Amino acid sequence: MVNLLYTELLKLRRSKMLLISTIGASVVPFMVVFATYIQMKTEEPSPIIKFYELFSNANLYTILVVGVPLYGVVAAYIFNREYMDDTLKNLLTIPVSRVNLILSKLLLLFMWIIFLTLVAWGLTLFLGILGQFQGLSRSLIVETFFQFLVGGILLFILSTPIILITIVLKNYVPTIIFTILITLINIMTANSEHRGLFPWAAAGDISRNTLLPTYPPEYSYIGIAALSTIGFISMIIYFKKVDIH
Repeated sequence: MVNLLYTELLKLRRSKMLLISTIGASVVPFMVVFATYIQMKTEEPSPIIKFYELFSNANLYTILVVGVPLYGVVAAYIFNREYMDDTLKNLLTIPVSRVNLILSKLLLLFMWIIFLTLVAWGLTLFLGILGQFQGLSRSLIVETFFQFLVGGILLFILSTPIILITIVLKNYVPTIIFTILITLINIMTANSEHRGLFPWAAAGDISRNTLLPTYPPEYSYIGIAALSTIGFISMIIYFKKVDIH
């Protein structure tokens, strides 16, 4: 298991995917802070926008808009690379446990998602300080750090259906289409009182402590857990039984 994870990390040394994904994760903080700064400088009277609003908006867009397609592409890259390079059949002759291979890739995906999530948080903090926004405190730093962290963890948990599509169809395109569809639903349900029933939208509310009282919070947690569990079990069963040509 450790060797498999180490091998996965070695594959990233010559890959530009880590850099590209980091740039992708940096888009939201730059856009949120820049747009907010322009708003403060151009509107009369000048609105007072606190640091908390920066973090809240950056977290919202990271989870609901950018995070799903970005992390979905990362997941597709991790789980589809051997199919694209036609090296999976050689890898499995070592022999390598298929379950351990899946788990090592999941662990790498978790580390990658958390890294990108914290890049978004760190850049929001850094750019907010440069912009001299008010209201920054130690408690706010800790609170927003854990909000971003929870959001990243929930998106990782919800990645199993995306991974299942990737390993079944063995192509990036269906994965990208699926993540775009999820993002569109997130946007369409952003102002809906029923958004807590959609797992990805619920993840955004859970991370920011904004779950609506329309339904008990257990509904959102159960929905996320059920979807993730079904995706994970289906992924393991399929990968263990499928013939690798």
